Amino acid sequence: MIGLDTNVLVRCFVNDDPSQAERAARFIASQCSRDNPGFVNRVTLCEMVWVLARAYGYKGAEIARVVSDLLDSTDIVIEDHELVRTALKPFERGTTGFADALIGMVNRARGCDATATFDRRAARLDEFVAVP
Repeated sequence: MIGLDTNVLVRCFVNDDPSQAERAARFIASQCSRDNPGFVNRVTLCEMVWVLARAYGYKGAEIARVVSDLLDSTDIVIEDHELVRTALKPFERGTTGFADALIGMVNRARGCDATATFDRRAARLDEFVAVP
């Protein structure tokens, strides 16, 4: 298994550098398979979402499609796959940011009653509690 960095993933979805995009696609096609998948950790995934939104102006629905495509891939494994899929739902609804949703899901899965936050949007999710 080989880990995939944010810049490799972004190049697969954004063609701002055709040479790197082609190299990234070729690398993934040749190195990642069902038997030997590429690995995307949570930090990389959150960074990719941030880069797509901030640097490339992707909207929430476009980002959700990219993340869903990765989740559905048989050649790539996403760390905490089911938690990522669950965190995608409030993000798609525009309830909160993707990273916040994932933080709450991961913390709950690890035994936290809730995650304390000053973020008003995140505090609306069941996995969070607002700090008074």
